[in-house]
Amino acid sequence: MLKKEIQDGIVIAQLSDKKTNAITLETLKQIKEIVTQVNEKDDLKGIILTGEGRFFSSGFSLPMFMKFETPEEVISFFTEQEEILMGFFTCKKPVVCAINGHCAAMGMILAMASDYRIVKNHPKIKLGMSEIKIGLGLSIAQSGVMRFGLDSDKRFRDVMYFGDMVDVTRAREMQIVDEVVEEENLIPRAKQIISLWIDTPNRPFIQIKKSLKADAAGQIKRSLKEENWQDTMVRTLLSKDVKATLAFVQASMEPKK
Repeated sequence: MLKKEIQDGIVIAQLSDKKTNAITLETLKQIKEIVTQVNEKDDLKGIILTGEGRFFSSGFSLPMFMKFETPEEVISFFTEQEEILMGFFTCKKPVVCAINGHCAAMGMILAMASDYRIVKNHPKIKLGMSEIKIGLGLSIAQSGVMRFGLDSDKRFRDVMYFGDMVDVTRAREMQIVDEVVEEENLIPRAKQIISLWIDTPNRPFIQIKKSLKADAAGQIKRSLKEENWQDTMVRTLLSKDVKATLAFVQASMEPKK
């Protein structure tokens, strides 16, 4: 789920779902609504995506994935997910990710879909993509967004193939994030970046961003039409081995009784 407020003409969307801010289809639909609102309303400058508590987001809700029973359920979910992710990636106005805590999986993908990434300076925060270790790959839009955000085939390789969770210092060295700031500066700095980019005569940022992301967005859309991504996602999400691994990971995140 998302909590939303508007400060200084900027929408602050806060991921909020119990302990790890897991992302559900309902969360994605709320993101879509916010993107539409920001695109259409001149008085809104942009979006800050952040999290509540110690997590930015652990990624998609694993129980949601474990409940998939038919190919139709998997295909329906990812068809909608791809569309919403692309809308977020191509939002007309600035989108800054203010990473307040642990960030992984779909949380990291949303960060890569943003225009700028700022992380809170804390020694315990970990960021990364551990999908390869639990039997998951990426969808077409997820992969395209990650490659664009990392801006290097080598960085994409290192993040995805090794599946490591790294601290904020290493994340900055790897150029996964743009800035590391103290907690009290996280949201103010994100607001500063958005205002810096959009508060100019004629708002040329909108045209510049569209041009910057045009090739990547076009390639993703072509691949979605031409490639048979459905079979891969169905085979992965309905795999007994993958479901067992997801159940194990989910159990490890549950509070001890």
